[in-house]
Amino acid sequence: MSDIRPEKTTAEIQEEVEDTWVPGTVHLVDLDQSLNVKHNGDSDLVLIPQPSDDPNDPLRWSQKKKNLQFSILWIWSFLTAVATNWSGPAWDDWVVDFNTNYSVLNDTSAVGWCFLGVGCLFLQPTAMKFGRRGVYIFATICQMCGNIIGGVAHSISMLYGCNILTCFAGAPCDSLVQISTTDVFFQHERAHRISLLTFALYSGSYLGPMVAGYIVESQGWRWCMWYLAIFFGVILAFQIFFMEDTIFVRDDQKRDEENILTQIISRDSRIVPEPTDNNHGGEYSKRNYTESITEAESNEKKCTVEKRTYLEKLKVIETKYNDKRPWYVIFLRPFMAIGLPAFVWGGFVYGVQVMWLSLMATTQSEFFSVAPYNFGPAAVGDTNISCFIGTIFGTFWGGNWSDKFVAWMARRNKGILEPEFRLWFMILPAVINSAGLLMYGLGLNSQIHWILPGGFGMAFMGFGMGSAGALTITYALDCYPQMQSEGLVLMLFFRNMIGMGFTFAIQPWLDKDGLVTTTWLMFMLSVVFNFSCFIFIFWGKKFRRATKKWYLKYSDSRTLF
Repeated sequence: MSDIRPEKTTAEIQEEVEDTWVPGTVHLVDLDQSLNVKHNGDSDLVLIPQPSDDPNDPLRWSQKKKNLQFSILWIWSFLTAVATNWSGPAWDDWVVDFNTNYSVLNDTSAVGWCFLGVGCLFLQPTAMKFGRRGVYIFATICQMCGNIIGGVAHSISMLYGCNILTCFAGAPCDSLVQISTTDVFFQHERAHRISLLTFALYSGSYLGPMVAGYIVESQGWRWCMWYLAIFFGVILAFQIFFMEDTIFVRDDQKRDEENILTQIISRDSRIVPEPTDNNHGGEYSKRNYTESITEAESNEKKCTVEKRTYLEKLKVIETKYNDKRPWYVIFLRPFMAIGLPAFVWGGFVYGVQVMWLSLMATTQSEFFSVAPYNFGPAAVGDTNISCFIGTIFGTFWGGNWSDKFVAWMARRNKGILEPEFRLWFMILPAVINSAGLLMYGLGLNSQIHWILPGGFGMAFMGFGMGSAGALTITYALDCYPQMQSEGLVLMLFFRNMIGMGFTFAIQPWLDKDGLVTTTWLMFMLSVVFNFSCFIFIFWGKKFRRATKKWYLKYSDSRTLF
């Protein structure tokens, strides 16, 4: 008996490719480096997505240039997080200066969360249609104006105006910076960078109140606003002269993935069927598939696009590499992502992380400034140091370490990466985050030494927030790469609406149920949402396969609705 397998026709191979392809499943590691694709240097890592031949493709930028652009984004995100979260140490002074109370101040914060969500809906499609650079510059100018309004505020209505403007302008730090990151970095690099951005957001949220505490004590709370206006003025100059637009719409990632699958299936069948010149369809030549691909690539028309000049790179509005669809279509497209489970789940899990951030911002002054702690504004701000330390460890866990783990898992899986591999790293943050909530809430209620609630409790929550946010975002973006922008807007909209609702509710909730009951309820929410990662670990690929047609329909730029 001969063990030679029957040859597969081109149609059979293509049919198998279509059946095998699942959104998010990619060939990340070329174990024997036999695939005719672009690799990461001399390593076995496949570049996903494959860079184009266009010299203006951000994926083709040098590592130095990529890091410069990322650094500007990181600093901008950090300052934006400070601007939207620094105010905790000033609340006692605001109660007196504005003749108000904590409930009203909670409402001003909740309105800010609302406009973070609204800003995502409007600024994201604007960035996709007209370029990222102009949106960042506009947001920075709004931040400057908002902080100037806050610096001269003499009524609670002006404080509302300050929060509305700064939070609306801060929306790109929640969604657009991640898209800008995926514009320039490959899939095996993304989690590390997205975790660094998450670190910028959370560290700004922690260090902002800490530094603000000292400024409030020594110079008064208005100087917090003035310093922010100055810092945003400096970063504006860097954006104008050094920040380039990273927008580059590419619709061929599915084609790249199918190309790899075709090579693998053809290689496994050893020969590639190909019609002969007589075109009868009954006879086939036997050629190595990789060789045929190489030959085809060599015959492709070379790219004749010229590299942009320095002045061309500083355009505020992008019209060449932008999304060609009407603005209103891009605006409505995030609602199509609601049919993709990874984005919906990620939005809710990311949203509950904000609940703990809002909890700390709301309760720090309320509990640490009275007996038995009697902390001043600076000391209240210092409690955020523990959160900052926890976030540092969470950044490495959810970023660089998870990237290495995913690559290791892909090598064990014959080079194939499944996005669900990353979710195994959610288990530790789920445990630590839930434990931190109990330490913080029950520790404050028992009035024990501050090191438990303000040290270990806040550090544990910082670790959970810093890692879980990066992991859920990266997982969702890996699942549906051609709908990253739409999906991220949906996730951030959910997150910010949860943050708004919780901030509105936290003070009445504490007044009605007390700190102990509230803490236990939040602990249960943490357990339910964070450990729901097991649903996607075991059934995530089935969800992706089931939503394949939906994804293909709405990821096609030619499809309006």
